[in-house]
Amino acid sequence: MKICIVGGGLTGLSAALSLGRDHEVELYERCRNLGGCISSYEVGDTHIESFYHHCFAGDTRLLSLMDMLGIRGRLEWLRGSTGYFVDGRIHPLDTPQEILRYPHLSLSDKARLALLTLRSKRMDTSSLDGMTARDFIIGKLGERAYSSFFEPLLASKFGEFRDQVSAAWLVSRIAIRSNRGLSGERLGYLDGGFFTLVDALSDRVGRDCVIRLGDAVTSIARETWGWRVNGQKYDAVISTIPPQALPAGTIQGLDPVPYQGAACMLLGLERDVAEGIYWLNMKDPAPYGAVIAHTNFVPRDRYPEHLVYLASYFHGKPPANHDERMLSDFCERFGVARKEVHWHRMAVEPCAGPLYTTGFARKIVPYRTGGLYLAGMFSRPNYPERSMDGAVAAGTEVADLVLKDSGA
Repeated sequence: MKICIVGGGLTGLSAALSLGRDHEVELYERCRNLGGCISSYEVGDTHIESFYHHCFAGDTRLLSLMDMLGIRGRLEWLRGSTGYFVDGRIHPLDTPQEILRYPHLSLSDKARLALLTLRSKRMDTSSLDGMTARDFIIGKLGERAYSSFFEPLLASKFGEFRDQVSAAWLVSRIAIRSNRGLSGERLGYLDGGFFTLVDALSDRVGRDCVIRLGDAVTSIARETWGWRVNGQKYDAVISTIPPQALPAGTIQGLDPVPYQGAACMLLGLERDVAEGIYWLNMKDPAPYGAVIAHTNFVPRDRYPEHLVYLASYFHGKPPANHDERMLSDFCERFGVARKEVHWHRMAVEPCAGPLYTTGFARKIVPYRTGGLYLAGMFSRPNYPERSMDGAVAAGTEVADLVLKDSGA
């Protein structure tokens, strides 16, 4: 069977890995490199992701993939510290003492939040799909905890849609981030970055499959005998890009999956400006919602300078002059002179991830739709929280369905 795969991110590569040994597979990727949102820049003699990444102990499909590729030994479990930037000050929020000292929540608020965090892993998120995160938090923790702690986080990530976000997403997010010790969160990172994963995976896939880099899919047509993609004949087509990004008319009657974009700036700096904290959420209004100091997570001596991400989200198109606004605000807010910024790069992805509004479970796209196979961040393994693990699971599961349908 001859199979076309559209998209060279983690889902597309995982599907190709499952199918390439026994079938003729051709993978189309519009960019000149593979990996999608886990693609990387070169920094000195190493690599760093264009969008920040780490993994979790519960990412079983991702860890199994690393085992199969022989790179699991390069996975390190590191401490991820967190904090909140409020009223011009950095507040670390890792140790019990730091949390108790945080002045913007009462003692009873903190106790209820701690209890919610402990219970989150046992909650049935399917029952929360139709409830907003706002109503859930106010019901569990009260209005003050919502307005002073959760609303700024939701606003920075979802903007005008913050009051429509599903409680299922929020509870899943709390649960996945609850693998904490007394000094911080336990997170996984590959020595050499997730470039190590993409490189090993693309090398393995490339042995059995044809990889077409810089080759965007511009036409997909159904024929009596199968499919024609960019003029080439195929028996089956797997698309791993957002359904609305497919050529016009490819699928009829499918409602667009709501997506949001991400604009992520990476800076090379002379010094640490986050006071040793890895993940700093912004409560104060800023053109970015978080400052992620990569070299406060991965040892600084592996890189030629301090590396910091500024993370922002948007709907439609990013704001005008967004990169300059982000950089100027960061320098002013954190007391950084422009000469201390060695370089900066901006990665923009218009469809970075689904917008998890209430009722999203009903919008999940089946793997088999309109004669095509569809898998990606819009698939069931990525709800209520998208992840690299969910990307691997979606690619593997859609490949299994293709094999089942073919009788292989």
